[in-house]
Amino acid sequence: MVLGARRPDRLADLASRITDAGGEAAYASIDVRRREGLVTLVDLAQERFGRLDVLVSNAGVMPISPFDELRVDDWMDMIDVNVKGVLHGIAAALPVFREQGSGHFVNTASTAAHRIVATMGVYAGTKMAVRAISEALRQEADGRLRVTVVSPGMTRTSFGSRELTPQVEALLGIAMPPEAVGRAVAYAIEQPDDVDVGEVVIRPAAQT
Repeated sequence: MVLGARRPDRLADLASRITDAGGEAAYASIDVRRREGLVTLVDLAQERFGRLDVLVSNAGVMPISPFDELRVDDWMDMIDVNVKGVLHGIAAALPVFREQGSGHFVNTASTAAHRIVATMGVYAGTKMAVRAISEALRQEADGRLRVTVVSPGMTRTSFGSRELTPQVEALLGIAMPPEAVGRAVAYAIEQPDDVDVGEVVIRPAAQT
């Protein structure tokens, strides 16, 4: 497994846990807003393991707010991370997958892309974009590459309190553990090569 994120201390800790469990892990500190970061990650996978089988694009930010607050910088940040980050991953991995003749993109969207609520317009828009991009990529894959969208509901993550409205904070009590999302990703990956799981929507049972 090759890991990429902004915080090297967390990457080192996770890589250590994977190694202690008997796996192999490499990592690079990257920012998905910069295309060269994804190139670095893909290159690392090829150098360390000789190929790239799956690219999971999971980086995301959610500084939601009413439009009247005009938090334009936050809007742009969501576009840069949630949308451009996915595109940078596609640009880095697609040539490698084409050369190999196989590969699997797993892109994280959100249940916000299926149900729009106030204060989440821009965030939902970025996740709708992920679904649209992924579906077009799947159609262009000609059956040789697989593309999966995983759309989680409320999940206990480290988004941070500044990114959560009181309404969203109230939902944290029903949030599912991140391991649930991990199992959904694993389910899509472990299918036979000729089976493509287009989208998995996963949410807490109590989420409306």
